[in-house]
Amino acid sequence: MTVAAVLLAAGSGSRVGAGVNKVLLPVCGDAVVTHALRTALGIAEITRIVLVVRDGDQREVADAIVPWLGEREVVLAIGGQTRHASETAALAALRDDILGGTVDVVAIHDAARPFATAALWRAVIEAARTHGGALPGLAMPGLIRRDVASAGADVVERDLVGVQTPQAFWAPDLLEAYDRAAADEFSGTDTAACLARYTEVRTRVIDGDARNIKVTFAEDLPLADALARRDAPA
Repeated sequence: MTVAAVLLAAGSGSRVGAGVNKVLLPVCGDAVVTHALRTALGIAEITRIVLVVRDGDQREVADAIVPWLGEREVVLAIGGQTRHASETAALAALRDDILGGTVDVVAIHDAARPFATAALWRAVIEAARTHGGALPGLAMPGLIRRDVASAGADVVERDLVGVQTPQAFWAPDLLEAYDRAAADEFSGTDTAACLARYTEVRTRVIDGDARNIKVTFAEDLPLADALARRDAPA
């Protein structure tokens, strides 16, 4: 049994303020998406990769990734207006493999997170095989709900985590949940919540990685570049 990796790269990246998709912006000389893809390519368990892109970005994304593929194949799928729609497009590309039993786990990763390690990928994949679903999270102590703060109450939320990717799920359950969501015309914003809505899967939270940052705003790019240069081979 093997793993399919889905890299989501169909967002506009408008909050970065660049004229191109943020996954195409350079970090230490390579596109953001290239860093995420190289890690997935290096994981032996991953035998299928689907890269979900925004319509119109196909050529630019292909130019960024082709030099790193070697003999490997990456399927490009066209994403939708929402994360849920983009994940649905990726599952359509993987449907035959999932139904045929050749893919047992699907791991979904935001390509705007260039520094998710191979160890983190393997940890969520293994946890998904054991529990049905897994995602990495970092504890976020000291948070307070906006409504509580507005009321002037001094109440701090505990046991909250910041959710990261990659997130991994037992493939048949994931496909079933998204098929049922399509039948209901339901579009969720969270993969784990969609599974909980339509299946018995309750996603396990594992330890995340503080270095696994997401490029969201313009100020994230210098930090990402510094992290990449720090870890680059001498």
